Amino acid sequence: MKKNKINNIKWLLTVLMLFAVGIVAASSHREAPMISHDPLADNADVYAFRSPNDTNKITLIATYVPMQAAHGGPNYYSFGENVRYEIHVENDGTAGDDITYRFTFTKTNQDPTTFFNIRLGAQNLKTTYTLERSINGGPFAIIIANGIVPPPNIGARSIEGGAGLNTSYSGLFNSAITTSATGEQVFCGSADDPFFVDLGGVFDLGDLPRQGGGSKDGLKYLNVSVIAIQVNIATLQKNGLGVASAANILDSDYIIGVWASASRQQMKTLNADGSESHSGSWVQVSRLGMPLTNEAVIPIGDKDRWNSLTPYNEDPAMEAYFCNPELGLYMDNSLFGGAVPAFTPLRIQRNSLQAFDFGNTHDGLWPIRATNGGAGTALDTNLFGNYLLRQGQPRSVDLLPIFHTGVPNLAPYQLATGKAGNPLAVGKPFINNFLPLFGDMLRLNMAVPITPRNHPQFSSLGLVQAAVLGLTTAPYNGNSNLEWIPNMDGFPNGRRLEDDVTRIELQAVSGVVLAAIGLWYDDYLAGGPNPVTQDLLDVLTYTTGIEANDTTFISTFPYVQMPWRGTGEGGGLATPFTQAVCLNTNTPLPLNLLSFEVQKQNRNAQLIWKTSNKENVDGFQIQRSTNGSDFTNVGFVKSTAKDEYQFSDRLLANGKYYYRLKVIDHDLRFFYSTVKSILFSDVTEFSIYPNPAMDEINLLSSANAFSYAICTVEGKILESGDVSTNNKRIQLKNIPKGVYYIKMNTEEETKTIKFLKQ
Repeated sequence: MKKNKINNIKWLLTVLMLFAVGIVAASSHREAPMISHDPLADNADVYAFRSPNDTNKITLIATYVPMQAAHGGPNYYSFGENVRYEIHVENDGTAGDDITYRFTFTKTNQDPTTFFNIRLGAQNLKTTYTLERSINGGPFAIIIANGIVPPPNIGARSIEGGAGLNTSYSGLFNSAITTSATGEQVFCGSADDPFFVDLGGVFDLGDLPRQGGGSKDGLKYLNVSVIAIQVNIATLQKNGLGVASAANILDSDYIIGVWASASRQQMKTLNADGSESHSGSWVQVSRLGMPLTNEAVIPIGDKDRWNSLTPYNEDPAMEAYFCNPELGLYMDNSLFGGAVPAFTPLRIQRNSLQAFDFGNTHDGLWPIRATNGGAGTALDTNLFGNYLLRQGQPRSVDLLPIFHTGVPNLAPYQLATGKAGNPLAVGKPFINNFLPLFGDMLRLNMAVPITPRNHPQFSSLGLVQAAVLGLTTAPYNGNSNLEWIPNMDGFPNGRRLEDDVTRIELQAVSGVVLAAIGLWYDDYLAGGPNPVTQDLLDVLTYTTGIEANDTTFISTFPYVQMPWRGTGEGGGLATPFTQAVCLNTNTPLPLNLLSFEVQKQNRNAQLIWKTSNKENVDGFQIQRSTNGSDFTNVGFVKSTAKDEYQFSDRLLANGKYYYRLKVIDHDLRFFYSTVKSILFSDVTEFSIYPNPAMDEINLLSSANAFSYAICTVEGKILESGDVSTNNKRIQLKNIPKGVYYIKMNTEEETKTIKFLKQ
């Protein structure tokens, strides 16, 4: 049973005072040594999203038994007996499940005289399930008995043929959708694995995308066992209210945490007759909340232990793996970045705003704690500052709330739109999925409207893309009001089937969320006109090489696609085991893009690139963007016998332009180059750094001479002067803390920049 509310408030306050270390995340297929030997109990993924075709409902999906080859006979993959599969929901911020769904499965041999799985209308190992539900830690009650699990999709003769089941697999799949006694829609069965990632590349010391080309979806054509539940929002909401009662799109009363688990009894006995028996207490052997946490964050020595814990009893010491994430070491050239060239576009902020270092073991935003510089914000020591600001643990300020507590709708966790250059200021709200329980759960604000899958701005980059739109795209970037932005319902606010969680999480480790709230990458000079710098663009345009699932999704519940057929497209082409193969020496090597540059020639952008191994390349699509995210085709260069190519984009107006190459092979497969930018301008550029400033501030201008004035917000001039070079350092020791303006001007132009003196 759950603790009462008073005790839980005391517990929460204690946690806030005592926690001293932090977290970040990623999906789990064979993620821990012990569970890799028990695939029937291996929890692979968790999803939670508002149902696209029924927005009053939430779809919860947990997948198990990863990497199922469709042609896996004679014993096909299935849910395990003697396993408890559970989906857990927390909705009120007190320790313990508010709703638990428990599934157990039973198998029956309908025709034990045959070695075939299906014959003459009978199924061997026909599987059914029982679904029980517990509320607030109370007893479990059966809400579905003898639920149907479709058979494996063996082939046409076994499914459609007269010697088989004499039906369609789509009919079997749809007939397995069941409504429980308490109103939930439920599906259990095999389906295409909706997750996508180059498993071979990522675990080859971060070769993602593969530097030699040829990235491969390691889950292509593989199935997974799916448990899907569609639940009314009113059932999941802590007060039993529907979404129409939400105060706004970020209502904190509509936040839930979701995680899944699998448990086994302590003892298994192998009997002399070939059977087995199970006894003892139930023990959790696998769990998953945020995708990839155990797979790509927790080190191998702690993986099995992590699987045994719940979000309510986690070891705080494990949070250290997130505050200084191992992946960050390979995004930092001062450490091991040079040894992992695939992560070159992902570079940690080591000098953000020329003031803050987020490299491993450095202090991040810790310096502002000394003066409680986050007063009135989430970083205020009277709120969550003691938890979020940690010396030598720089990523506790961004990765920890993103992946371990949820993000509150408080400064600084608001978009930089409206902040006027001060990352600690109030900005544009864009997320509130904060649930004050500091354990690994997938957090979802159910009040956030869905983004229709056919919306022109729907993106697999989830909340990262919502932040980009809020910062760069009208009308969202024209105000700092609370408003819906496309993809606010995407990962890490919940997780949709389409979300590219691998790319999002690598971008997050790089620091893209820090940038979104105004702590820009190192190549941005504080006060500069455009924070969308080359470093930020490199992160936003980074690709893993695999950016989408290998098939479509269904438009109605359970939304996952039917499983691959054993004799179909994937039959025999994919296998979870590595096999020795002979190389065909006639197979062309993948293209190697040796260099790619963009240069100014008068008012033209001249693109120059060099290649090798281009025998299988059809040509190069030239793509241009004015915002760094939305690209259009502006030309095509056919591949020839030469190794060096050029393209001229002519007569460009003033502005910043971004270019990339789309390299297309003869099979119509493609990959993108890195993004290069170029600026055409007749306008004088002014900037200042650092901002916020302490004892001094630097004024920069593209003009050879300019004048300046430092003013209070009331307009009083504190200091002024003329500068005969393009830079000036000004001492601020005698200026009190507060907000000021710097006016910088030439004879032709004037710019006013707001800055904070700390």
